[in-house]
Amino acid sequence: MAPAADREGYWGPTTSTLDWCEENYSVTWYIAEFLVGMGSWCFHMTLKYEMQLLDELPMIYSCCIFVYCMFECFKIKNSVNYHLLFTLVLFSLIVTTVYLKVKEPIFHQVMYGMLVFTLVLRSIYIVTWVYPWLRGLGYTSLGIFLLGFLFWNIDNIFCESLRNFRKKVPPIIGITTQFHAWWHILTGLGSYLHILFSLYTRTLYLRYRPKVKFLFGIWPVILFEPLRKH
Repeated sequence: MAPAADREGYWGPTTSTLDWCEENYSVTWYIAEFLVGMGSWCFHMTLKYEMQLLDELPMIYSCCIFVYCMFECFKIKNSVNYHLLFTLVLFSLIVTTVYLKVKEPIFHQVMYGMLVFTLVLRSIYIVTWVYPWLRGLGYTSLGIFLLGFLFWNIDNIFCESLRNFRKKVPPIIGITTQFHAWWHILTGLGSYLHILFSLYTRTLYLRYRPKVKFLFGIWPVILFEPLRKH
C-alpha cells in the first residue's frame, strides 16, 4: 500500500483512507488508478472516500450472501433460515456502522477475512465429508482466490520496489507487476468458481444432474437437468 500521493487529477485531492501501489493518474488525468480501476471502477477512478465505501461494503454484503447459500445448500426447497438470515443482516449492519465511525481499513479487512474463512471451512467440510468428488472445483476456487490474496500482499509490502522496477522497464512489462489488478482478476475468478461450487452442491442435493461444461473450451459453466422419473 502506497502513502497518499500528492499528485491530483480530475477528481481533486484524495480523500480515501487507502491509496494502492499503482501510480496515480499515470495513464489519464481522469482515472487515478487505471488498471486497478477495472476491478472496482468508482473507487479506483476517483480515490474518494464515498466511492471507497461503495467498493468495500458490498464485499461484506455479497460474502454474507455466499455464507447463507453455503449453509443452506442442504435444506428443502423454499425454506428460509430466519435465524441465520437475521444474524448475517445484523453482522452487516454492525460492520457498516462501525466502519463508518472508525474509518479503519484494517477493521474492514478483518471482518471480510472472517467471512471468507467461514466459507473456506464450510467448503472443506463439503468436499471432505459430503461430496468428495467436488474437491477439484472447490480447491481450485480456493487456490485461485489465495493466489490473488498473495499478490495483494506483495503489492502492499513491496510497493516502493515495484514502483522503482516499473520506472526501469518497458511499460508492457511494468503492467504485469500491477499486482492489485491481479488481485481483482484472480479473486473475481475464484469467486465465480465458488458460485459454481455452491450451485453444483445445491442442485446435486435437490437430485438434479449438474455437469461442468466449458464454453469455447475455456470458460466453466454449470448445466443441469431434472432427475428423470420412471
